[in-house]
Amino acid sequence: MRTRTETRTRQVAHTIDGETELVDETYTVAIPLPPRDWDHIALNTVTASTAALVLASVVWSTASAGDLLARAAAAPVAYSAAIAFDLVWINCMILEWLARYDPERAALPRRAGHTALGVAVLAVGAHGWLEDSLTVGIAAAAISALAKAGWTLVLRAYARPLDARTQAWLLQRQARAGARLALQGQLRHLARIEARTPIRTSPDPDPDGPDQPASSPDQDPPSELTAPMTVKDAVRIAVDSGITDPDAVLAYVRKRADANAAAETVNRYLRLYRKGA
Repeated sequence: MRTRTETRTRQVAHTIDGETELVDETYTVAIPLPPRDWDHIALNTVTASTAALVLASVVWSTASAGDLLARAAAAPVAYSAAIAFDLVWINCMILEWLARYDPERAALPRRAGHTALGVAVLAVGAHGWLEDSLTVGIAAAAISALAKAGWTLVLRAYARPLDARTQAWLLQRQARAGARLALQGQLRHLARIEARTPIRTSPDPDPDGPDQPASSPDQDPPSELTAPMTVKDAVRIAVDSGITDPDAVLAYVRKRADANAAAETVNRYLRLYRKGA
């Protein structure tokens, strides 16, 4: 049985002059190794060789398509644009792999990848035909097709098919997770909007009118007449007016802003406003 040596550390008691301390001690253990997984090794070999084939395809297609486009544009611009011929179908294959458990979503990147591959093949073939070497053009165009075919087989070897019921279960879980993710993003967006919303103020009192008596903390603060009041504004006005009891703040919010305001929401705004004060 094959083994490998691993160094570990443990604490042992060590005594000097009657005083004992725990000190670190290193020791080695022999750990048995599992047998070689030749299937995994073979799959890794195929994956590496296919990746090299895809890289060669990108280099060759870029060189051919770049030389073709250089007839109408500057060389740097032409070669920069030529790399798109292979990158598009490679990106489509990645998107197809990510949607492998959802056949409906995987269908669109699969069709788009085939279309992009056809465009790349035509561009490389056209370059060979313009160079008076149609045979070379056909052979060069086949490189991209072989690279895509090889990568398709590799991805299929890695994929594990699911039965219909398991696939439906997985899609439902993904849908719920996506809904929670989208809701969190929208809540953060609303929070940013509320943070940027300017605080509304009441109109100035009439300087020629009679003096108003000062309101006590037990009285309702004046309502804002300039615009409909939000729950957040109602909480702010209540606190600024001296109402600090959560139940009293909730009663004021339900009276002035929203009759169905949740106590949890009011308490959350109350805590935020107190922290910012």
